[in-house]
Amino acid sequence: MTVSDHEYLKKVLLAPVYEVAVNSELSVLSRLSQLTGNDIYLKREDQQPVKSFKLRGAYTRLSALSKAQLDAGVIAASAGNHAQGLAYGAKKKGVHATIVMPETTPDIKVDAVRRFGGHFANIVLHGTNFDMASKHAQMLAKTHGYTFIPPFDDPDVIAGQGTVARELLEQNPNLDILFVAIGGGGLAAGIAVYLKQLKPDIKIIGVESEESACFKAAMEAGEIVTLPSVGIFADGVAVKTMGTETFRLCERLLDGVITVTNDEICSAIKDIFDDTRVIAEPAGAMSVAAIKKYVAEHNIKGKKLGGILCGANINFHTLRYVSERCELGEQKEAVFAVKIPERKGAFKQFCEVLGGKAITEFNYRFANEKDAHIFVGVNLKGGKQEFAALNDSLTEQGYDCFNMSDNELAKLHVRHMVGGRPPALLNEAVFTFEFPEHPGALLKFLGTLGERWNITLFHYRNHGAAEGLVLAGFEIPPESRDEFNAHLQQLSYEFKEVTEDPAYKFFLS
Repeated sequence: MTVSDHEYLKKVLLAPVYEVAVNSELSVLSRLSQLTGNDIYLKREDQQPVKSFKLRGAYTRLSALSKAQLDAGVIAASAGNHAQGLAYGAKKKGVHATIVMPETTPDIKVDAVRRFGGHFANIVLHGTNFDMASKHAQMLAKTHGYTFIPPFDDPDVIAGQGTVARELLEQNPNLDILFVAIGGGGLAAGIAVYLKQLKPDIKIIGVESEESACFKAAMEAGEIVTLPSVGIFADGVAVKTMGTETFRLCERLLDGVITVTNDEICSAIKDIFDDTRVIAEPAGAMSVAAIKKYVAEHNIKGKKLGGILCGANINFHTLRYVSERCELGEQKEAVFAVKIPERKGAFKQFCEVLGGKAITEFNYRFANEKDAHIFVGVNLKGGKQEFAALNDSLTEQGYDCFNMSDNELAKLHVRHMVGGRPPALLNEAVFTFEFPEHPGALLKFLGTLGERWNITLFHYRNHGAAEGLVLAGFEIPPESRDEFNAHLQQLSYEFKEVTEDPAYKFFLS
């Protein structure tokens, strides 16, 4: 059923969200405002009881159900904020809610759902990914007569999220541009359908992670598309397929879409912390990352810009990744690979060429009697322009220099592995994998691939997500490559071959 804009306006105004939610603050980011030359405001949805905006939509949908539907119970599939919002709302209404979560869901999230829902929340762990959990939830809904509460693609859910816009307009009716994170699109659709009717001159920009830009892909295709895979860092927006109704609204009402990198998100998490002392989750910081990027690209000055801190449910262990990457996102650090002569005094000579710049990281490995390969991080004060000048200087001095600041393989894995090369030439192929974080995942990997082919390289990296990031190499004779590819498909883990990646070839091949 298609809902008219006017009907959405009515739904937003009548949504009973304040039975569970609070009217969150609109904070001024004074430090970031001064740095950018604009007035920057942040809507603080981290202040909700469940630390995210998702409570608004889930409770609005619950409130629209009949007594018979409520008595029969509700169900949802979620590993994150939607699960917590529904559990909290169900407890408030005295409704039994079944929450299906992947077996890989971190304990901190399972415990949060249990805490918010109490004895009204029945948690079912099923499958190793969201798609498997969602299919199981749909099956349980049909079997037991539960009402399925979707995370974003539902008019009542959209209207509930639209109450954020209702508050925004009351708190600051003079915003010029508003930036809104997009996963499935419920928040952006709800905000846009409300604001564009009451303040049509406001510009609304959707924000996506580069690793899960399903709205951008749909816009380019002219229809909804399903991404083959999504990144796991900004898990709050890690959606492969946008909703039908949310796409209909966002396509018509948004004024544009911008994508941000993991490094830019990490930098924004630090910016929000510096101004508010609040630690946003990656998805929650995306609007601030987009504000910084948009201001720089369009030379915006003197405008009133708004963003939404849509969630603060961050796994504590993710912070080490954030800390490691935020300097790169702020362009205060660059990492690069350099080939230097393998002779006495070469390292000192190289440091002299750097001109006294602070070295943030240095990894060295003897390559052969002629050359040494080094992985270097340097502190920058002048951003990309300073690094470009440094790169030119190194080239003029005869150094082979490769910028690794935008190379994800180098930043995630290779920087921790510089130091090892095979003693002889191998028929080596290298892949990245996403491992589900549950017991048995490594054994499944080894049982599928590790007994038939020699593992030549292995590096595991986890930053607090439901999946771990693995770099693995295999010795694969040409005649068995087809057989290996078949086993890869059987494994059913997300993977990508990176044998030709320059970071691997420079340091590890």
